[in-house]
Amino acid sequence: MNFHGPELRQRALTLLRGGAKNTDVARRLNVPVGTISYWKHMDRAKRGECPGAHRSFCPRCDGELDQAAYTYLLGLYLGDGHIVQNQAMRVPSLSIACTDSWPGLMELCENAMRAVFPKNSVCRVRRKGCHEVKMYSKHLRCLFPQHGPGKKHQRRIALDPWQQEIVDAHPWEFIRGLIHSDGCRITNWTTRLVGGERKRYEYPRYFFANKSDDIRNLLSGTLDKVGVEWTTLARGSDPFNISVARRASVALMDAHVGPKY
Repeated sequence: MNFHGPELRQRALTLLRGGAKNTDVARRLNVPVGTISYWKHMDRAKRGECPGAHRSFCPRCDGELDQAAYTYLLGLYLGDGHIVQNQAMRVPSLSIACTDSWPGLMELCENAMRAVFPKNSVCRVRRKGCHEVKMYSKHLRCLFPQHGPGKKHQRRIALDPWQQEIVDAHPWEFIRGLIHSDGCRITNWTTRLVGGERKRYEYPRYFFANKSDDIRNLLSGTLDKVGVEWTTLARGSDPFNISVARRASVALMDAHVGPKY
């Protein structure tokens, strides 16, 4: 088999770029016409000139990002999401784990993915007791720079300045995404002695539990900005829980977040 070095290949490309036909270049350089055709195809592909070829769509870089949907999806990702790319995969995947107990949450997650990545397919992968809402994109690292090796609570999690601007513009979507991932709305109860009789009282409360100090700080800082009062509750000796229990703050959360369904 003949070996055609880089100098001969470059001579061929120069002639082809000048408008010479494949057969004429093949005859002039004594190279099989199939080889010339392959060189021309690879050169055009490298320069993005192949028919039908185009750069893959990036919602952020192309300036068409649905910011509200992205902010909600960012909250979901920080809670129950992960990005995977191994040697067998050319394109990374984003997966958000959604328990089967909350089909409404699964639908909201899927809708957010479709809104943020309108040119990409979204699917649901069945797991034990849950589904992974999943999609593939070459631009996941661009949209979610928090991705990295190891578990989220074992590494630093911080928003890039452009992300913080979007969260500041859509704080409730970010809060909703975090609560829908690692939070819940429950009904607490207590008893009080009234007129010698013990009575039971029930009241709603929001909880958020995450081992990452950084992620909890992102939530608490955003709660501060929208006027929601919160407290930290320790699980054993670790302050993993954020609680919202004051009536006015719960009313705000109900108006903008609500329980999962």
